[in-house]
Amino acid sequence: MDTREIKKMSRAERLAAMEALWDSLVEEESEIESPEWHRDILEERKRKIESGKAEFISLEKLRASRRS
Repeated sequence: MDTREIKKMSRAERLAAMEALWDSLVEEESEIESPEWHRDILEERKRKIESGKAEFISLEKLRASRRS
């Protein structure tokens, strides 16, 4: 299957296919290793939350910042 075939699918069909792919990957969880940089980012975010320095924004503000 290539991107041309995927683009012919409805949004619902593409989401269903994505879910099926994700489910198949989750079943192989032990084979998927998260990179070390990902752990570092999560630890830093956790430190910010625990220290009260984390800043949270609404989904609307996030979307607006992505449009700019």
